[in-house]
Amino acid sequence: MHYLIIISLLTVSNLLMTIAWYWHIKPSATPFPLWQIVLISWSIALLEYCLVIPANHFGTLWGIKPFQLKILQEIIALSVFTLFAILYLNEKITLNYLLSFVCILGAVYFAFRK
Repeated sequence: MHYLIIISLLTVSNLLMTIAWYWHIKPSATPFPLWQIVLISWSIALLEYCLVIPANHFGTLWGIKPFQLKILQEIIALSVFTLFAILYLNEKITLNYLLSFVCILGAVYFAFRK
């Protein structure tokens, strides 16, 4: 149950951070000047921090090591970004990206291996 809570918090926080970082780069996505884009993105990022900090805090309290939390966060971030890039930015996934993803999944396996 603890892992499910941590994974949920990290997933939502990564979705928010991905939106904060990349929502404005889609062609014709925003007519805002850069300073407004920065302020909007910072506002979204503040919400992200309200989730990622508790995820790391509780994860450590529940026995997940900091290296494990970071590696878990990275795989979630890449998963969220992949879906965002495909669905929102209309990017294509290539074999190179898929193979890179498999290597990172290997890192998760070794991080959690007893």
